[in-house]
Amino acid sequence: MSLPERPDVADAAPVRRPVRFRWAWWLLAYVSLGTGIVGIFVPGLPTTVFILISAWAASRGSERLHNRLLQHPRFGPAIRNWQAHGAVSRYAKWMATLTMTICAGIMLWCVPIAWVKWLSIGCMTAVALWLWSRPLPPRSS
Repeated sequence: MSLPERPDVADAAPVRRPVRFRWAWWLLAYVSLGTGIVGIFVPGLPTTVFILISAWAASRGSERLHNRLLQHPRFGPAIRNWQAHGAVSRYAKWMATLTMTICAGIMLWCVPIAWVKWLSIGCMTAVALWLWSRPLPPRSS
């Protein structure tokens, strides 16, 4: 008894694998997107990191949201650079560093509890060092 012929793999349509807990990824994507949007208006609350988390979660839970984020004129290029190369633009690095520096200054001025301000500033410093260690996106041709 012979086995039936297998169709050529190149001719087959991509099979969409079911993702476990798609609803949880969907929820994380939309909550992160909402938090990122709030971060546009609230000083000290990051926007880009929540948009990146939203894109990552949407890739597992909401193909429609993921595609919309990739096509967004403001956030799309940053998301595509991050997903393809783990890269962050020099402008984004400078803006994040400037924002963290301003927040650190505000904390030094306003927060009375020493360990809270130094722990927060230490975390911001670690994030800034990590951010500057990321590669720059490749130049567009």
